[in-house]
Amino acid sequence: MGVMAHADRLPVARLMGGIPPTALVLLGIVSVQVGAAVAKQLFTVAGAAGTVTLRLVVAALVLVVIWRPSLRLDRRTLLVVVTYGVVLAGMNLCFYAALARIPLGAAVTIEFLGPLAVSVFGSRRWLDGLWVLLAGTGVVLLTRVQGGLALSGVLFALAAGALWAAYILVTAKLGSQTSDGKGLALAMVVGAVIALPFGVSSAGTAMLDPVVLAAGFAVALMSSVIPYSLELEALRRMPPRVFGILMSMEPAVAALAGLLLLGEELKPAQWVAVCCVVIASVGATRSARPDV
Repeated sequence: MGVMAHADRLPVARLMGGIPPTALVLLGIVSVQVGAAVAKQLFTVAGAAGTVTLRLVVAALVLVVIWRPSLRLDRRTLLVVVTYGVVLAGMNLCFYAALARIPLGAAVTIEFLGPLAVSVFGSRRWLDGLWVLLAGTGVVLLTRVQGGLALSGVLFALAAGALWAAYILVTAKLGSQTSDGKGLALAMVVGAVIALPFGVSSAGTAMLDPVVLAAGFAVALMSSVIPYSLELEALRRMPPRVFGILMSMEPAVAALAGLLLLGEELKPAQWVAVCCVVIASVGATRSARPDV
């Protein structure tokens, strides 16, 4: 409680407290997707794995400095922290591998099947089956359009989606085992350590280039530190179900970021596919049982 009370007095916390929670979520989404667009531009120098490694290492350093976590954890908490780190590293490695092969909007749209699966898993209502069917139709349309997507990119995006689903479940566990950001900081360190061999083999000494380091720092801030902070503050002031509906906009924002920042144009049918997944996610979240 003392740590959180101190955090609430920080200028940044007071600034975020004056922003409506809906705006915080939308700012977080934009930050993530702009960060992904910047990251993709690093691929030619550091490779996808090298970029992931830079992001996780910098984010881990920032979070460790902020929270100064202790390594004295009970066995159950340690298991959750390590699992979170493993899932985090795998999800980002797969997602960035997908980004290297297919457009940003397509990668995020396919990856979003993971959270959608979590929201409807175990449901026996016909309406939830309809949302799944709509999302599946969108992904098929996205990948089958003439001159469509590389199969390897689609598979990496699907793997990232499966790991995103696991990430959601593990995040809930981490939240129940820890009361502040110390667990997140340690888990980020685990993720960075796991990604490091992949990054070194992909980028080698290129990761030490000052320009690459600066870009990696920007990616870490935009893709991890800033959105995690904004989302945490938003969730303090809005129901999780509303948060989930707003997060459903992520595929559309990703497609726009890819278009505006990377020049990645989707065909009209692929924009329809993105809309199908967004509508399915909003529908599944709205029709879910209330969280509060």
